[in-house]
Amino acid sequence: MKIHEFQAKKILSDYGIPVPNGLIALSSEDVKEIARKLGVPVVVKAQIHAGGRGKGGGVKLAKSANEAYELAKSIIGLQLVTNQTGPEGQKVKQVLVEEGLDIERELYIGIVINREQGMPVIMASESGGMEIEEVAAKTPEKIIKVAVDPATGFSGMHARKIVFGLNLSKDLIKPASAIISSLYKIFVEKNCSLIEINPFIITKDQKLVALDAKINFDDDALYQHPDIQKFFDADEQEPLELEASRNNLNYIKLNGNVGCMVNGAGLAMATMDIIKLAGAEPANFLDVGGGASSEQVECAFRILLSDKNVKAVLVNIFGGILRCDRVANGIIEAAKKVELNVPMFIRLEGTNAEEGRRILQESGLEFEVATTFDDAAQKVARFATA
Repeated sequence: MKIHEFQAKKILSDYGIPVPNGLIALSSEDVKEIARKLGVPVVVKAQIHAGGRGKGGGVKLAKSANEAYELAKSIIGLQLVTNQTGPEGQKVKQVLVEEGLDIERELYIGIVINREQGMPVIMASESGGMEIEEVAAKTPEKIIKVAVDPATGFSGMHARKIVFGLNLSKDLIKPASAIISSLYKIFVEKNCSLIEINPFIITKDQKLVALDAKINFDDDALYQHPDIQKFFDADEQEPLELEASRNNLNYIKLNGNVGCMVNGAGLAMATMDIIKLAGAEPANFLDVGGGASSEQVECAFRILLSDKNVKAVLVNIFGGILRCDRVANGIIEAAKKVELNVPMFIRLEGTNAEEGRRILQESGLEFEVATTFDDAAQKVARFATA
């Protein structure tokens, strides 16, 4: 789960990490009042679940309350497009108004899970700011990486590797170490999948401040954190993904034109790969799970067909726990209830696969039944790219 910057900063502040003074605003009039309260200059920052807001025009500096008001009018309600929103952008419904700070240096610090090592990795760089992705791509040697074994936990050794790698002055070593320690504590205690401060700044009066913050959480651990669940913002979710989650379907919208309905995450990923190898692009990841009911299959079709980019649908089922004849009957029932306005290609294999194919072929409905994985991908790709 993702949260907004102002929510992430509230968590950082609760753990003693310095953040700028700021308040959230829903209207330009609110922004003007907040600017007067904080004192100028202030920064007006769009609050959406995406990075790259500065480049997209969603972060502006105002030198007066009236200027903050005018900037807010241009940002609130804006369909903000960044490198993380996709071309459709995300509508800005609220802004964070913060005090302006005199910046001497911009650093970067973050924590992610390294799946290969099976442990959290703290990353830091002297080259913080909007171009950190470019730094990672072009000069990876500028990124400091320190893995922390969960069995032994975080120690002063880890902090020292980071702070000395950042070439901090002697007076900043102790407060920086404390911030890194607190950041790791948040990561573990809140079951984060990512935590990032970019930029992590040094002000001209030699203070360390988290000027921006991003935190993502492990969805499977949210039941332990009702305080975090309260930060969920349905307006920031892809509507189709939200509908899928309400029906216990694992769905992620992508930018292609081949809708995919598959049982099992591994098979779903392999299906997307083979569609791409066949020359087309998957429109989604959709795992209906091992025990999908006919109602869930129907819901899956509704979600797939609600995506206006979908030109064809590939159903790829391996019958293990979920029998192929049951899937076939579910598909037929769903097809009768949902208007199928695109061709559907179906590949069934595994338990009762022959029976499932027979049911589909005798249904009287227009399905293209594929015999192999590759056959299914080639057929759907030829149609989608025609």
